[in-house]
Amino acid sequence: MTDTPRRAAANTDKIIQKEIIAISDDVRRRHGRLRHQDAIGFSIFTVSLAGIGINAWLYLAGVMPAWAVILLTAFWTSLLHELEHDLIHWMYFRKNKFMHHLMMLGVYLARPLTINPWVRRHLHFHHHKVSGTVTDLEERGITNGEKWGLKRLLMVGDHMLAVILRARQYLFEPRRLLKKGVIDKQDLKNLNLISLASYTPLGNISYLIWHGYVIYHVANGMAWLVGGVIPWPLWLEAQMPWVHALVVTLLAPNVLRTFCLHFISSNMHYYGDNEPGNVSQQCQVLNVWWLLPLQAFCFNFGSTHAIHHFVVRDPFYVRQMTAKRAHEVLRRHGIRFNDLGTFRRANRYHEAANAAPAR
Repeated sequence: MTDTPRRAAANTDKIIQKEIIAISDDVRRRHGRLRHQDAIGFSIFTVSLAGIGINAWLYLAGVMPAWAVILLTAFWTSLLHELEHDLIHWMYFRKNKFMHHLMMLGVYLARPLTINPWVRRHLHFHHHKVSGTVTDLEERGITNGEKWGLKRLLMVGDHMLAVILRARQYLFEPRRLLKKGVIDKQDLKNLNLISLASYTPLGNISYLIWHGYVIYHVANGMAWLVGGVIPWPLWLEAQMPWVHALVVTLLAPNVLRTFCLHFISSNMHYYGDNEPGNVSQQCQVLNVWWLLPLQAFCFNFGSTHAIHHFVVRDPFYVRQMTAKRAHEVLRRHGIRFNDLGTFRRANRYHEAANAAPAR
């Protein structure tokens, strides 16, 4: 990209940012309560945790069916995910480190299948700097840039499968990037540390339980189909009541929430041929009507996340309040809406014939 188009793109990004900030400032003026950002964030935090706890209690008491627990808890954990994202950007209790890290711990424990949020902070800040390029590990980790098929579908909802099914890539790609000069030795060291720390220990334990539970029931189902019974060890059978309760009240809701969020996020971000630093090419607005069931479990992420790429400062509920007017700004400046061709193009910004090579 030559200097003139690069300057024009940067100027467009600044204009969009300025106009959205003006909309946000107007919303904040009209809704004075928004200035109590710490209190709002902590209220959402406590209500969501209480909702998860009440759902679990009602299920264990035999009052609420499993399907209702899974759906409702998935909704509460989706709010906690948005809080985590805001916390990563230091939007709550910036000056009160105890409360800030208490909330970080709470959103982590309620979403045990996710990356450690203190590790994710580094990945996410890097994502904003290099969105859509080969070192954008946050988005690549949730399948951005992969061809669509059964493999990607399985990886979208399962972090650990995404690691296992791409083990060879994780082992050899960092050193290949080092040889090509894309990263340096310090970057390589950081990548290795992130790989080791991302799911340790909570994620590894939680996925071990989840995968064991799925394998147990799939194996039993296959045995039943052929008229047989699997003689599981007694010690294993003895664990199933508490494992089942944990799956219904916490793990399965998070699997549902993860799939909904990652399906939308991995398809709204561009990868591979978008111009570095050009925010206008980093993501689209993805709010087509048939995605509404998925949007319900990620707080309308597809509709509002593009706003965040231009204006980082606003918490998720403010982005939602500005969305209608912000969308007008984005449309006027050529940001794409519902570019469903990304499913066919594996997240490339351009058609294959005109695409630049992946960086």
